[in-house]
Amino acid sequence: MRKRFAMLLALVAITASSTVWADQARVKPEDGPRVQIAILLDTSNSMDGLINQAKEQLWKIVNEFTLAKQKGKRPIIEVALYEYGNDSLPAAEGHIRLVLPLTNDLDKVSEKLFELRTNGGSEYCGQVIGHAVKNLTWSKRKNDLKVILIAGNEPFSQGTVDYRKTCKEAATQGIIVNTIHCGDRAVGIEQEWEKGALLADGSYSNIDQNKAIDHIVAPQDDDIARLGVEMNATYLPFGSGGGTGAARQAAQDSNASTMSKASLVNRSIYKSRKNYSNSGWDLVDAVEENRLDLAKAKAEELPKEMQKMSVTERKEFVKAKKAEREKIRKKIAQLNKERQEYIDKARKEKAKKSGAETFDSAILKSMRKQAESNNFSFED
Repeated sequence: MRKRFAMLLALVAITASSTVWADQARVKPEDGPRVQIAILLDTSNSMDGLINQAKEQLWKIVNEFTLAKQKGKRPIIEVALYEYGNDSLPAAEGHIRLVLPLTNDLDKVSEKLFELRTNGGSEYCGQVIGHAVKNLTWSKRKNDLKVILIAGNEPFSQGTVDYRKTCKEAATQGIIVNTIHCGDRAVGIEQEWEKGALLADGSYSNIDQNKAIDHIVAPQDDDIARLGVEMNATYLPFGSGGGTGAARQAAQDSNASTMSKASLVNRSIYKSRKNYSNSGWDLVDAVEENRLDLAKAKAEELPKEMQKMSVTERKEFVKAKKAEREKIRKKIAQLNKERQEYIDKARKEKAKKSGAETFDSAILKSMRKQAESNNFSFED
């Protein structure tokens, strides 16, 4: 039976495969703490508003966790993305697709979010939660934050897989399940969305998926957005994946700008922070993270302007790009500090209006508290 509305969130999962990428499988102690978020997004009919909120607010949500620390260390942020409840997905598999497994390549997460399309279907919350618990590579460490976000507006109990069982399985692995009902709060409670959250130490929220996001325009927005795009010139694509990575980076700038100025600003802020690493395709990040030795790199794998350089010239060239990037990062950081002060003041002066929350506010409030319970602290 086709549904009028559907469910929310999922950050990072790959095509229809249930396998996970090997480079995400092992967590070394020196890697630092993890924040792992799986967004389970219902893509049945009438959920376009929900998907648009997810697209627009992705960078704002991850920015929240770039401000977190645990024992003085910044977390590695990984996101996974599922879609479910879509008629185009095989019924035999519960209308479920792992779009991306847990990854810290958030440009790829954004790319996949913008590829999602809605179509009528049946939404099985218990089954998609069970799939995420079983098939994603969750950290085994106790104090890493592991969260499943799921949203929709149909009964939480639909399908043959009992949500009570899969939510309890999540809890036993230290995975929190936050549920978000798209619609009236009381209806969501009646349809057992709150019960699902309580079983896995999570929180229940309701949102209006069609509500327009109310952005406060700040004087610093244009400069931050411009600098975020200018930063791309400091990246040096190398190897077989270099061109793809650089193209994806530019495409996600463009995608963010199509949603709103605020979305592009939040993306630019994220790009200016150390969490935004592209060491798989960018020479500057690869050298900084000791993933590549410029003395041993093959000339044909380097950018054209570097292929005839000596080893010393290579190092100086990469060093100069790094310095240029750091200069832009510092500019964005200062502008963002001024921007946040402006926004905080504007919010205090603006009377708070009642009404349903949006994707970002529903997520951030609950997840910040959950992170603090896992010994994370946040900079204000």
